[in-house]
Amino acid sequence: MGSQSLSHQYLKKHIEDSIYVKQSILEDSLLLSTLYDVSVLCVEAFRAGNKVILAGNGGSAADAQHIAAEFVSRFRFDRPGLPSLSLSTDTSMLTAIGNDYGYEKLFARQLQANGREGDVFIGISTSGTSKNVVEAMKVCPELGITSVGFTGQGGGLLVDLADHCLCVPSNSTAFIQESHIMLGHIICGFVEDSIFRK
Repeated sequence: MGSQSLSHQYLKKHIEDSIYVKQSILEDSLLLSTLYDVSVLCVEAFRAGNKVILAGNGGSAADAQHIAAEFVSRFRFDRPGLPSLSLSTDTSMLTAIGNDYGYEKLFARQLQANGREGDVFIGISTSGTSKNVVEAMKVCPELGITSVGFTGQGGGLLVDLADHCLCVPSNSTAFIQESHIMLGHIICGFVEDSIFRK
């Protein structure tokens, strides 16, 4: 009974802490304003025939893949697919670039090859300092790509490199990642409703 009580306490504490971070987002008018701007930016990019490209490492790689899949497949309802890709999924690409140019060039090299003027790049890094995401942000201006950072509190290096930065007000990787996927879902829903909802 004691261990069950402890487990319940642990579960409730995690949920309460996660809610606290999301409540902080809800009360952050600057963050919500930036989220709206990024959502509109994605709508405009898709309407102009451009794409949204995402990248991240570890759990953030999974988030990048998840959000790209929502655009290409569907989010809430059936509609034509939207052009989007994650730079974290092709193992041949990742190992070739990592071997030949170094892990820090993983995403910058792919952006140079596949990115086009008018595209949107979303780089996900909970610390805001992941070297390969930082390097990708640096090549965006010369390619005419608008950059967006998904980070944790403070934004790390991405807050100054990205055109827009969504800084989740937390230092916990788990709660930042839980919030990143929520922000990604909000953008997907906003885009879907704006372009396809009758």
